[in-house]
Amino acid sequence: MPSPPPQIVRVIDLETTGNAPPAHGVVEIGWQDVALKADGRWELEGQGGHRLVNPGRAIPPVTMAVHHIRDEDVADAPWWHDCARPILDPWPRRVALAAHRASFEQGFCTSALTRDADWICTWKCALRLWPDSPAFSNQILRYWRNPVGLDHERGLPAHRAFPDAYVTAHHLRDMLNEASVAQLVEWSRGPGLLPRVRYGPDRGKEWGELSYDSLMSYLSDRDPDVRFTAQTEFDRRSGGGTVGKASAQELLL
Repeated sequence: MPSPPPQIVRVIDLETTGNAPPAHGVVEIGWQDVALKADGRWELEGQGGHRLVNPGRAIPPVTMAVHHIRDEDVADAPWWHDCARPILDPWPRRVALAAHRASFEQGFCTSALTRDADWICTWKCALRLWPDSPAFSNQILRYWRNPVGLDHERGLPAHRAFPDAYVTAHHLRDMLNEASVAQLVEWSRGPGLLPRVRYGPDRGKEWGELSYDSLMSYLSDRDPDVRFTAQTEFDRRSGGGTVGKASAQELLL
């Protein structure tokens, strides 16, 4: 009997008219699969792909300047709801979807289109697994980590759907070879655990360096990632939890 096709996590990247659906729409979707191989390792699989999408509204110049997709480029493209489902739901192989800063993609890729898929946010997972990175954007991680097998030209231009999905897939592959799908999904469901303070007088400091009074001031910050990290550091000082790279026991979850 032939072996069944491997399980996959499909990495998604969207280019849009803006960041607030339904006022804004998708103009391009790109994807790249990462598959679980027979030897237990995760690797990129297939060529991936991309599709232009008619957003049903004009593309503002400010977003054209980011992805360089023009109104005339998408005038004859399919509508989002006519093309999204087969890309987002490659049943039955898909175990999760993934994206860098996945909350953005999730705003457009509704549960009805994804069949209630679990999501992995590679940004949140990078904070956990690679806290020493100088920053955590897709492209900074690309050049800081220099992932094995990443074809430089295939990952360009940045801010187009397939090249960005292709780069993210290399980060995801390495994450999946360090931690389980379940662990990455769990980290992705909560706020981001920030390795360093992002702004203010303590900018650049690790959370363990902060004075008690300074740490307390972040517990009421407007940013949920900052509040969550400050609370985690407070709990650590009280005898539970960690801030920084996950322990081996956590990674086995």
